[in-house]
Amino acid sequence: MNALLRGCLLMLATSVSALAQNRVENPIAEFAGLDKITGRIIKFEVKLNETVQFGALQVTPRACFTRAVTDQPQTTGFVEVEEITLKNEVKRIFNGWMFAASPGLNAVEHAIYDVWLTDCKGTAIALPAPGVQPGYQGDVEPSASPAALPSPGAPPTPRRQVPIGQQPASPLAGSTESQPAPQNPIPPSQPARPRAPAIQPGVPFDPSQLPPRR
Repeated sequence: MNALLRGCLLMLATSVSALAQNRVENPIAEFAGLDKITGRIIKFEVKLNETVQFGALQVTPRACFTRAVTDQPQTTGFVEVEEITLKNEVKRIFNGWMFAASPGLNAVEHAIYDVWLTDCKGTAIALPAPGVQPGYQGDVEPSASPAALPSPGAPPTPRRQVPIGQQPASPLAGSTESQPAPQNPIPPSQPARPRAPAIQPGVPFDPSQLPPRR
């Protein structure tokens, strides 16, 4: 008998541990409240560790769990419910787990109001904006080899400084090497041909004074 009891307790502990590993914690609990006099049902959401008053009841969720998408749906929450009496006194009337699939399994006992857990909700995860990601330094040119890239720890190459008003020396200054001759040399200039004497009216013209023909 004791061995059978130990086996049942072990199986129960294993199943509870498996359920605890697969559950997902949510920051918001959703409730439904019933006014038994008017028959009106109100749904409201409460963040964990915050208190919301419904009628004469104050509801404070401490935990709200759901199952993974691949598992069987199961929503549970640990809730504290307190009543404000006519003498303005706070009296706790519920402290335990609520099951969304079975509200009557562990219900709040009150003459006028009833509260039960309906769902657990979470906040949406903000995705990174499209574009350049932090730390991105750009793509390396395909022609750039790893040897051409400077190493992270190498000191920067010193730059040549030229005083203001002084032009940097030309790399060809002081060079004794002969310059290459041009491919099409310019012929030397020829002496100018003498002009023929001007003919003046009334003066005899001598043909021997004409320049010789070439």
